[in-house]
Amino acid sequence: MPRTTARGRTRVAMGLAAGVLMGALAACGGSAQHDGPAGRQQTSGRPAATKVEVTLADFRVMLSKTTFTAGQRYDFVARNHGQHVHALEIEGPGGEHHTRTLKPGASARLGVTLKPGTYEVYCPVDGHKGLGMQMKITVVGAGGGY
Repeated sequence: MPRTTARGRTRVAMGLAAGVLMGALAACGGSAQHDGPAGRQQTSGRPAATKVEVTLADFRVMLSKTTFTAGQRYDFVARNHGQHVHALEIEGPGGEHHTRTLKPGASARLGVTLKPGTYEVYCPVDGHKGLGMQMKITVVGAGGGY
C-alpha cells in the first residue's frame, strides 16, 4: 500500500508541475500591441481591424466612418437604437455578410475585409430596407481607385 501512495504523490506532483508550466507559457504567449491612442489591439502578422460604429434606428442606418479602403479589416459594431428588431447586412463585391436579428438595445459585431467596389449597407428585416434603412458605401483601393 505505501507503494501506491508514493506513486499517487508522484502523479500529483507531476500534474502540478505541468499546470505551473502551462500557466507560465500562457503568460508569455501573447504578443498583442496597442496601435496608437485608440488602443486597437494588434496581433503579430495580422493588422488590427478598424472599428465602425453602426446605429440601427427606426428607420435609418448610420455609420461612424464613411471612407473605406480595400483590403482593410473592419469591425462593424451594430447597435439597435430603435423600438423594433433590426439587423445589419453588408452586400457587395466581397459577398454578403450579416448579423443576427437584434432586439432593441442589443448589439453585434461583424468582421469584414472589404474588396474594392460599391456595397449596400442595410437592414434585411422584412420591409425595413424599403423604409429607408439602407445606404451605399464605396471601397477604394489603397491607391485611391477601384
